[in-house]
Amino acid sequence: MKEKIKNLLVDFGGVLIDLDRERCIRQFQALGMNTQEVALHSFQQEGAFSLHEQGKISSDEFRARLRRWGSRPVTDEELDAAWNSFLVSVPDYKLELLLRLRTRYRVFLLSNTNEIHWEWSLKHVFGKGSHTADDYFEHCFLSFRMGLAKPDPAIFQEALREGGLKPEETFFIDDSAANCEAAQALGIETYTPRAQEDWSHLFQDL
Repeated sequence: MKEKIKNLLVDFGGVLIDLDRERCIRQFQALGMNTQEVALHSFQQEGAFSLHEQGKISSDEFRARLRRWGSRPVTDEELDAAWNSFLVSVPDYKLELLLRLRTRYRVFLLSNTNEIHWEWSLKHVFGKGSHTADDYFEHCFLSFRMGLAKPDPAIFQEALREGGLKPEETFFIDDSAANCEAAQALGIETYTPRAQEDWSHLFQDL
């Protein structure tokens, strides 16, 4: 890690938390849904998923759209459980690494995510033991709150502005090459890990 780096922007899905798209599809199918309509992707969502991720529709509106693809009535709880099955877990060593990183860097989360996934993650990922998300991140830049989504340069510009960050002092970790290219165009250093990669080697001197 270059000495000039003072700030870390860390992605959530695919970098911290492991994802299981096929499990999610199976859960939606079990609810009687036509999954040909379910445009789920690892890096960038489409349709109702994209609108929800950018905060352009509420969670209730999102669930109502999902119900249109179903063949039987389903509860909010069933829909949320199926949707949250997309998220697997964050390995403990990554959570421990985040805590160590905060002793040296300003650490921020920058994620394309939605309200339903985030509420689940606050409880089941960042709420383990006595910790909260505030222990791991100085601030969480979330697409559904910002009304913006990667790889739109505007989401990076807003994160830099709100955080008071200089691009040349900022390092971004994201599993999408397109997202990293957008950040690089603004002068941000980047790294694109592979799926389930242990990227702690970037900080071996910590």
